[in-house]
Amino acid sequence: MADPTGFLKIRRKEAGNRPIHERICDYSEVEQVLNSEDRMLQASRCMDCGVPYCHWICPVDNLIPEWNDLLHKGDWKGAFERLNATNNFPEFTGRICPAGCEHSCVLSINNEPVTIRENEVAIVEKAFAEGYIKPVPPRRRTGRSVAVIGSGPAGMAAADLLNKAGHTVTLFEKEEKIGGLLRYGIPDFKLSKVTIDRRLQLMTDEGLLIKTNIMIGKDITGGELLNQYDAICIAIGSSHPRDLQIDGRALKGIHFAMDFLTRQNRINAGHYSSIDDSMIAEGRKVLVIGGGDTGSDCVGTAIRQRAECVTQIEILPKPPIYPAIDNLWPEFRKTLKTSTSQEEGCERMWGLSSKRFIGDEENVKGVEVEDVKWDKKNGKYTMTCLPGTGRIIESDFVLLAMGFVHPVIDGLVTELGLELDQRGNIKVDQNLMTNRHKVFAAGDSVDGASLVVKAIASGRKAAKEIDRFLKNV
Repeated sequence: MADPTGFLKIRRKEAGNRPIHERICDYSEVEQVLNSEDRMLQASRCMDCGVPYCHWICPVDNLIPEWNDLLHKGDWKGAFERLNATNNFPEFTGRICPAGCEHSCVLSINNEPVTIRENEVAIVEKAFAEGYIKPVPPRRRTGRSVAVIGSGPAGMAAADLLNKAGHTVTLFEKEEKIGGLLRYGIPDFKLSKVTIDRRLQLMTDEGLLIKTNIMIGKDITGGELLNQYDAICIAIGSSHPRDLQIDGRALKGIHFAMDFLTRQNRINAGHYSSIDDSMIAEGRKVLVIGGGDTGSDCVGTAIRQRAECVTQIEILPKPPIYPAIDNLWPEFRKTLKTSTSQEEGCERMWGLSSKRFIGDEENVKGVEVEDVKWDKKNGKYTMTCLPGTGRIIESDFVLLAMGFVHPVIDGLVTELGLELDQRGNIKVDQNLMTNRHKVFAAGDSVDGASLVVKAIASGRKAAKEIDRFLKNV
């Protein structure tokens, strides 16, 4: 695979990012690209591993050693064909995946894994540039119809494979454009929306039907869908945000992170009509509550909006610089990470619990916080508040980025009477079918809020199960 001794001769080389002073002035993608020669050299570092743990950990089962070998040899087209065999949208995952494959790379033992994620996006971008990627409509139609509800990564993946299988597929989206979280939740500086539009054009050229601005359960009932389609795939995501119900929650200036991010993405796309400035961070002291990727995206967006200052707090303890003794290779390493947004200027704090919002009669002015201590007993972590550590963080603009609890239940889910699991997600069997005949579900609506690559994998599985179902009815 590639050059078995390449890692001894070639050091890991990343493409790097645009200079901070430049990128905070716009919403263009932060990450840069390597030239083709350097990229092929980086692929040569992929060893002939006896067990490719990179493949083992990848949710979509990417054939990583195989396409690295082809890339190293200069066979870009062959590399793309191997990549495309398992991943519908490598141009998405190559940009925003946390790359568990690199954590599991054998070279990660010495902290110099193969640049797998960057290799992936380089391969697919070369394929687009060279014209390897062209519409390939199915040769024949099966006469079966499928409705896919929700056009995030799971819905797009399911719709793409089902359409390629020859079924007549309609992809429904409640917003004005397709993409779900990819379009409205992820900032442009991480994923340009041109990348989504390019892929959608391919899918429509292959015969996929798209209907936007339609709220299923309102504009079209679930009963109508059951009568009109041979199968239904629900991929509505997990969009019910986790709230922080403490004193002062009703004060103005406290917003959910996704509302903030969506607004900016709409502005960038030129289709935001509101003149309301209440959700603009310019000149404000921004506090982001939540230390995950969504919180990081809020940091980068607030900085670009010219916030006076940005602080990000997390209730969990500060991650270690090096992996814990029970978190070693080839597992995903839970260590301290600094995102490109956090690099741009942000004070970060850990182990803080928010007690109440402070404000005047209407507007938030700060948040009272308290230090917490975490202890592990019998394999479970418990949190203890530390008396005497209370203090106030000044802020007139607070963003709640604490994740999501479950899909929106009101509407389609309730109307169809779909069973839910203990966490409030849609309950499915091993074939991803719900308790309603011919109704399937996939992605975050089933698994809870997770990674884009996991949603794609779930959408692919749903498509295969639906295809099998349609062939047997």
